[in-house]
Amino acid sequence: MTLINFIVYQVLNEPAVLVGLMALIGLAVMKKPFSKIMSGTLKSILGFVILGAGSNVLISSLNNLGPMIQQTFNIQGVIPTNEAIVALAQQTFGRETALIMGFGFLANLLFARITPLKYVFLTGHHIFFMAALLSAVLGTAGLNEIPLIIVGSLLLGFVMVLFPALGAPFMRKVTGGDEVAIGHFGTTGYIAAGLVGQLIGDPEDSTEDIEFSDSLSFLKESVLSTMLTMIIIFFIIGLFAGPEVYAEYAGERSLFMFALMQGITFAAGVSIILSGVRMIIGEIVPAFQGIAEKIVPDAKPALDCPITFTYAPNAVIIGFIFSFLGGLVSMFLLGPLGLALIIPGMVPHFFTGATAGVFGNATGGKKGAMLGAFVNGILISFLPALLLPVLGSLGFANTTFGDADFGVVGIIVGYLAKLFS
Repeated sequence: MTLINFIVYQVLNEPAVLVGLMALIGLAVMKKPFSKIMSGTLKSILGFVILGAGSNVLISSLNNLGPMIQQTFNIQGVIPTNEAIVALAQQTFGRETALIMGFGFLANLLFARITPLKYVFLTGHHIFFMAALLSAVLGTAGLNEIPLIIVGSLLLGFVMVLFPALGAPFMRKVTGGDEVAIGHFGTTGYIAAGLVGQLIGDPEDSTEDIEFSDSLSFLKESVLSTMLTMIIIFFIIGLFAGPEVYAEYAGERSLFMFALMQGITFAAGVSIILSGVRMIIGEIVPAFQGIAEKIVPDAKPALDCPITFTYAPNAVIIGFIFSFLGGLVSMFLLGPLGLALIIPGMVPHFFTGATAGVFGNATGGKKGAMLGAFVNGILISFLPALLLPVLGSLGFANTTFGDADFGVVGIIVGYLAKLFS
């Protein structure tokens, strides 16, 4: 059990190490020189660490904005937070989660080898979150011990190839190739955004072709336009909040300086993420040729959602804003429909909304980015509300799973498990 715990919690749960391990195996199988193997492995790890560091910088800014909005408008309800609900699940299903995660990754490799779904899911924390969801849902439905672990592992391995495969047609439009897949359990929202884009937009009318006058041409730099947008958002929310509320977050700084620094911090996080993504793509794609040749023929890596951000940086900020608007609209619809009030979480709306914006832009340009992300915002509001009853006692702690696929899998598996238990 000690070895399993080490593999699960120290290796599989560390995306940088997991990706580095895959790069090492791929380059070794291709019989590359030792220096190339070390370079590719270490750069893959470094790229993921850089990506994670950028995410942390960005989240530090969002963690100020979200509570400010809640205090300003006196909103009370359930905030979807994957990390929080997983921590609760671990108290009851910790052992089961660990085993499902370990065996689920092996099942992923098996499914990738024997089925046409040739995807290896490499987003370690999302593997962990889905393992926790499956253990909680299956356990609440009445399964336990060995049946729970076997069923959970097979289901985990299956969804780890299924969702990248479902998202692949749209991912090809995003990247212009077939080298990488989306490995993030928000794919239902991204597919929805892509479909919306196809229906209402024109991919030629891209967010990346937004015209600026000469005096505003500096905004063609996506990181600068992102920074300015977030400065304005922080400033407006601060004005509504009033001095007492924003002072809790700004300290002795004026509202202007607080908004300025938060916008700059947010943009810095995005810039760091983009740097990490470029490094990962440059190393992991060649390494996977070795895995494809020897271990899982035609294998493709399924990577975390920020991998898409470099393809349409303007769509990233547009997607975030419109996904959050979708969450706000949904918040006022949930109560009258008799569902739990889901408060839009800034972190899930940024990462899934931004990615939905990129997918929507790839199929429908500006309209696709805006309305596709808006639909994503609705999905990640209604699906968590519908998931709450399935989670049993875990669902009453003011939090639930945030991304769309957790809701889809949890609801379907939960109700099917109850039918057969």
